[in-house]
Amino acid sequence: QVQLVESGGGSVQPGGSLTLSCEVSGFSFDDFAIAWFRQVPGKELEGVAFISGSGSTTKHGDSVKGRFTISFDDYKTTVYLQLNSLKPEDTAVYYCAADHADLVRLGLAAYGLWGQGTQVTVSP
Repeated sequence: QVQLVESGGGSVQPGGSLTLSCEVSGFSFDDFAIAWFRQVPGKELEGVAFISGSGSTTKHGDSVKGRFTISFDDYKTTVYLQLNSLKPEDTAVYYCAADHADLVRLGLAAYGLWGQGTQVTVSP
């Protein structure tokens, strides 16, 4: 079964850290780009971080650059998003998504496979 399953969300104080995981099953993401998006209720999905299947290309959104880092494990079964120096405005549901492409594409429409999301809440 082809699926993405996110985990690792939770509540944290400003300045804290979290590690989100996206477990990939049913396909090899050698031929896929994987991305993390986030959504605040009432707002559009925002691309947070992107990584190519080879790992040679990563991109991070301007609002998280220097604070968040995308990576994957050596077995290419899990994609991580390390969230550091969290701010209240980082509060959102975070989704991982897959795009069957060799290169990283930033457009939302390119991503056809999505996980169910994990909630991140940053508050004092």
